[in-house]
Amino acid sequence: MSDEKKLSDDLDDLLGDAKEGVKKAAEKAEEFAKEAKEKATEFAGEAKEKASEFAEDAKEVLNDGGGKGIAIISHLWWIGWIIALIMNNSNKTELGSFYIRQTLGIFLLSFFSFIPIIGWVIGLVTVVLWILSFIGAIAENQKPLPLIGDKFQEWFKSL
Repeated sequence: MSDEKKLSDDLDDLLGDAKEGVKKAAEKAEEFAKEAKEKATEFAGEAKEKASEFAEDAKEVLNDGGGKGIAIISHLWWIGWIIALIMNNSNKTELGSFYIRQTLGIFLLSFFSFIPIIGWVIGLVTVVLWILSFIGAIAENQKPLPLIGDKFQEWFKSL
């Protein structure tokens, strides 16, 4: 019986050690979870702050008052042009309107680039005009495009 008693005591000791190990593991896990929660809360606060700063910067760029943001956005093909048109309708600026008219003319001219042979020349001219217009928008210059820029301003003056 002494062997049974000894075996029973050993099992009790093992169970006691196992329970103590589980308690320590639970405490460590709880401590780790608490630390992770604090770090996540801190990270979320920083992310929210950075997002607010970004939003403010974006508003500043897009609502620049002079229309530079609208002028640049209007060059981003049709979707950018539509976005610029909507933005310009809520806060009309001379620079924004100028480049909305200019890019509309360039986009319409680009449709002629689908004509074989002559269209290749028109396509190349369209790309050059787009680059000149984009550079002008970045520099905030209201310089009409060579040859047809004044016509674009005249034809699309209602925009």
